Amino acid sequence: MVRISEFQTKDVVNISDGRKLGNIGDIEINLETGKIETIIIGYSGKLLGFFGKDEEIIIPWNHIVKVGEDVILVRHQNQQYVQQQLEVPKN
Repeated sequence: MVRISEFQTKDVVNISDGRKLGNIGDIEINLETGKIETIIIGYSGKLLGFFGKDEEIIIPWNHIVKVGEDVILVRHQNQQYVQQQLEVPKN
């Protein structure tokens, strides 16, 4: 079992290019199932961090490849997942 505080200290690395994406800033939990739906990584590029607001990288839980001792490996295709894409339409 892993505590959220331990989860947030791990580096998140994209297996597609080996690039460090950052650290987990937040998670979204489905209250009906109790499962983690997405991890949210606070991203601050040099220009964005200086001139604009920071952006977040939202990664669906099924894109996590491995959670290790020090690192979380994810599959991320350099496209931003926006919240609207992740929400399931209610009928």
